[in-house]
Amino acid sequence: MKLLVFLLLPCLSLSEVVTGFSKCNQFFLNNDPPQFTPEPPSTKAFTAKEICQCVWDENDEQKFLYATLYNTDWRIPVYSAYVFKTASVGRCDPWYIEPQLDDTDINAEPCMAPQGRKKKNNQAMNSDYKGSSKSGYDKGHLYPVQHTDNSLSMLATSTLTNAAPQNARFNQDEWNDNEDDVAKDLTACDKAYVVTGVVPDTNIKLKNRVTVSKYYWSATCCLKGKTYTGKGYFGPNNNNKVEKLTITALQNKLATDYGVKTIVIFPTLPSIPPGSKRPRVEGDCN
Repeated sequence: MKLLVFLLLPCLSLSEVVTGFSKCNQFFLNNDPPQFTPEPPSTKAFTAKEICQCVWDENDEQKFLYATLYNTDWRIPVYSAYVFKTASVGRCDPWYIEPQLDDTDINAEPCMAPQGRKKKNNQAMNSDYKGSSKSGYDKGHLYPVQHTDNSLSMLATSTLTNAAPQNARFNQDEWNDNEDDVAKDLTACDKAYVVTGVVPDTNIKLKNRVTVSKYYWSATCCLKGKTYTGKGYFGPNNNNKVEKLTITALQNKLATDYGVKTIVIFPTLPSIPPGSKRPRVEGDCN
């Protein structure tokens, strides 16, 4: 299945939450988000929104905790990007929404907030998932709790803009195990960047609103000393095994399935001092 290119084109917004990642680009390797190059010519309007995911702390200050590219037609994210941390907190799932996706008022709540009862046009709500257990789908996190190390980040993962309908057994078994394996793999890194996304199955929707994910994917970039090591993961949303693959192979697959010419998940690497040569290793981040 090839997806329409216009769903991934970059966008700008007047919303404080949707800011072109200007307030949260620190969650991308070298402050550089994934690059999607559309197949020419592309004349369709875009529907993807950039969200700097934030919560208010105990001092009533905004804290930006990760970044999400969100598709308002699918009502699920394209990807969430974050800096990996070793888990040290428990889990709580209050499930928030992003008010500014549906309220363009400049004074609208700029961080995630409770859902209320009014149906949202541009994002999923708990009511969309109500009864989804009968169809076999959970709310599947892209940025998972087990990759957070504080209560604010943990709470921030529980926004519906960071979730997609995921096969319940796949969510609780194979993909959950993969998230644990990734955590073990990244613990030894000096710093590690992760981008996790979904490719939608546009033929299946919950409540005729929320697009079900066709498969989950994830890419990691581990920085240790001057060595940069990248790994890719791909898991069909039907409780099949999670496959490990190179970043290049993952990018080629995503380009085909997103219907774009190219995708580069980690576009640039940190600069190396003049005269130094960055060692290239098997599984390099690009």
